[in-house]
Amino acid sequence: MHVAVLSDIHSNRQALEAVLAAVEEQGVEQIWCLGDMVGYGADPDACTALVRERCSTCLVGNHDLALLGALDISTFSEAAAAAVEWTRENVSAETVEFLGSLEPSASQAGVGLFHASPRDPIWEYVLATDQAEAGFEAQEERVGLIGHSHIALYFVRLPGKNGGFAQGAQAGEGAELKIGEGEWLLNPGSVGQPRDGDPRAAWLELDTERWTARYHRVPYEFEAAAAAIRAAGLPDVLAERLEVGR
Repeated sequence: MHVAVLSDIHSNRQALEAVLAAVEEQGVEQIWCLGDMVGYGADPDACTALVRERCSTCLVGNHDLALLGALDISTFSEAAAAAVEWTRENVSAETVEFLGSLEPSASQAGVGLFHASPRDPIWEYVLATDQAEAGFEAQEERVGLIGHSHIALYFVRLPGKNGGFAQGAQAGEGAELKIGEGEWLLNPGSVGQPRDGDPRAAWLELDTERWTARYHRVPYEFEAAAAAIRAAGLPDVLAERLEVGR
C-alpha cells in the first residue's frame, strides 16, 4: 500500500493545504493522520474538516484530547494552554464530535500507529534511543509510526548490528529508508508546526509493499498562518515560531 503519513497539523490550514496538494501529486492510495489536528493555530475547524474528508485513518492527539477536556492542561506551556482555551471557545460541535470518536493508537496494513509512542500513545516523546528501545519492546508490529515531537526522525533496531541496540537520526528532505528488515519507528515530523529547524511542512511517504519510507518537506505561506494567529488574538510566540521551525 502506498500511504501518506501526516501528524501534528495544529490548526495550520495553509500548511495542511500545501501538504495535501503535494500528497495528491504522489498518487498515494491512503492518507493516515497521527493526531493533533488542533491547538496552537487559528483554523481548527478547517483543518479537522480536511482531515475528516481526506484521511482514511486518524488518531487523536494530546491537544485534541485537551480540547475535549480529557486532559489537564496545567502541565501545558502558557501559550499552549491559551491556545486550548481559545480553541474551546471557537471550535464547532462537528469538530468536537469527530475528535471525540478517535483513539490515540491503531494498526493498519501491518503498521502500528501511535500519536506519541507505542508504550504511551498520548504523552511520551521519543527523542532518544532508550525511548526507542522501550517502544520496540511495547509495539506488536515490526514498523511503527509516531508523532508528537514535531521532529522528522527515525529509529531502527537491526538484529546482529550495533549490538542489537537501537540507532536513530533526524531525517531531512528526500531521505529514503529501506525498512524491509529490522524494527522501525518513523516520525513524519509536523505539518503545522515543525520543530527541527526547517519551517517547511513535513510528511512521510510510506510503501508497505516495497517497505520504503521517504521524507518530504513542503513550502507554504507561513506568513498567512502567522497573520491568522495574530488576528485571532492567540499568543504572538505561536506565530513567530512558524518562521524558524522551532
